[in-house]
Amino acid sequence: MQLKFIICNMDLALKGKIIIVTGGSKGIGKGIVSLLIEEDAIPVIIGRNKKSINELVDYYSSKGIEIGHAFAELTSKDECRVAIDKIINDFGRIDGLVNNAGVNDNVGLENGNYDNFIESIKRNLAHYYLMVQLTLPQLKKNKGNIVNIGSKIADTGQGGTSGYSASNGGRNALTREWAAELIPYGIRVNCVIVAECLTPLYKKWINSFNNPEEKLKSIIKKIPLEQRMTTTKEVANTVIFLLSERSSHTTGQLIYVDGGYTHLDRALNFS
Repeated sequence: MQLKFIICNMDLALKGKIIIVTGGSKGIGKGIVSLLIEEDAIPVIIGRNKKSINELVDYYSSKGIEIGHAFAELTSKDECRVAIDKIINDFGRIDGLVNNAGVNDNVGLENGNYDNFIESIKRNLAHYYLMVQLTLPQLKKNKGNIVNIGSKIADTGQGGTSGYSASNGGRNALTREWAAELIPYGIRVNCVIVAECLTPLYKKWINSFNNPEEKLKSIIKKIPLEQRMTTTKEVANTVIFLLSERSSHTTGQLIYVDGGYTHLDRALNFS
């Protein structure tokens, strides 16, 4: 008897969905935008970097691919409000939000002050809250989903970066708080935690050391699974899954896409 196998791609049912990605023109955000396009969703980038946003939008538009954008300094509630109004005017709906933008700004105890710390919270946490508030009416209407991007630094600490660490602890806490509060509307909220991913900002940090190559090698050796960096596409894969109905009963979760870096024993060495 001859058996026939039919191979089907998994349909994530994201076609035509309007998904906002903050900081979506570089690094992890750019990877998320790329994968949303592969799934026939319509990503909408919000950020302040007009050059990188315009370049990405022009690239996809030249190929006949629909992609949206709005410029905003995310620490400005007025600019964010205008950006969301523009998106609703352009597309008529919002189906999902990916809070991604942030920067490890090295505001610590000894190398910072109170004002620096508050500014770090604004750069890395406050706009997560603001974006959810501004998009919530649309998310309620369309039973949308929220995915926050976080960092392992909330679990491990790093030293010299109190603002970013506190912000990421806040992202984790708000993920579960919002998941609880938004249950009546069927809105799911999850957080993808990243550890060692070679984004442009990560490369900039590595290059700040006297011997960047040796520093990078020393980090990679500590990543248990395959001793390599996590790719932006691997982070994006999990984000897209969480946005889709394939994760329809998953909410309030902190999901680590890090090759085991955060939780597995540092004594593991497979070299």
